[in-house]
Amino acid sequence: MDRFEHYGWPFFDERHRTLAAEADVWIQGKLVEDGNADSSCRHFVRELGAAGFLDHCVSATPEVRSIALLREVFAYHHGLADFAFVMQGLGSGPIVLAGSEAQRKAWLPRVARGEAIAAFALSEPEAGSDVAAMSCLAVKEMNAWKINGTKTWISNGGIADFYVTFARAEEGISAFIVDAREVDASERIDIIAPHPMATVKFKDSKAELIGEAGQGFKLAMRNLDVFRTTVAGAALGFARRAFDEALVRAKDRPMFGKKLADLQMTQAKLADMATGIDASALLTYRSAWIRDVKQTRVTREAAMAKMYATETAQSVVDAAVQIFGGLGVKSGHPVEHLYREVRALRIYEGATEVQKVIIARELLK
Repeated sequence: MDRFEHYGWPFFDERHRTLAAEADVWIQGKLVEDGNADSSCRHFVRELGAAGFLDHCVSATPEVRSIALLREVFAYHHGLADFAFVMQGLGSGPIVLAGSEAQRKAWLPRVARGEAIAAFALSEPEAGSDVAAMSCLAVKEMNAWKINGTKTWISNGGIADFYVTFARAEEGISAFIVDAREVDASERIDIIAPHPMATVKFKDSKAELIGEAGQGFKLAMRNLDVFRTTVAGAALGFARRAFDEALVRAKDRPMFGKKLADLQMTQAKLADMATGIDASALLTYRSAWIRDVKQTRVTREAAMAKMYATETAQSVVDAAVQIFGGLGVKSGHPVEHLYREVRALRIYEGATEVQKVIIARELLK
């Protein structure tokens, strides 16, 4: 199975195939494993910026196909590389979409060069998928905004240079830029895939309003409309790596005087894995193509892609672990890494259950 075969589909141009191939070669020379997620993430951000890859997700006209392809390639090789790449886009996206000229000049070039690390602070202890329950408050005093409250599950929390933060103002939910020096991000959160994450506390934290007050929810949704499809791209990368590892193992592993791949149960499992990956890719790049080429909202298509690709990736990785047997749960093994990395994709940027609600609402309009 050619990992690059789908790049020949009509969704892509030659420049996309070139980009994916270049990224694939580049990332293999940049892998790090020093055991420290913070320093590894900083390393990837710097290297991604120096190589110009961050320009794709910090752009006034973001192209979803390119971002999704890059996420697929990076996730195939290293989950933290994918994380470092996309968080620069997700964290700075609201500034791209609605920031003032001064805000764009102050932050976006540094983010694109990998010199400033971005974070997207939306979730709260009692307001994850239910954004309407947000309690973080923003108050305008004279000409200055201040924020009080707590955000949690914040990716890049603790290492970010700034936090694009959503808080409830008198006008409604609004978006702000908060310098990292204004927050307490010392309460770190350890998760099964070691990524920088923290609970972030705001106490009279100075903030800059992004766009218009009261338009924060719409801005957050516009930002997610760009990046939600790319979550499916990352899921594809994890699934393809798991499939490739499992295929080699099935062909090589002796079993009952034959090879594991000779058993019909293994063949059926591999067939299901390959079919699920192709179906995920079709949904993912259909959504990306519609947004890029048709220039329309892809709320339904992105939700379908995100839901199906992440659920399928979980199944494919689990099947790969099963094919490896005991080795599949050995700490440090590639499929064991994948098993820990893939799980969060079914939750962040809207859990699978939320995607189903979104799809149903779009169908019922």
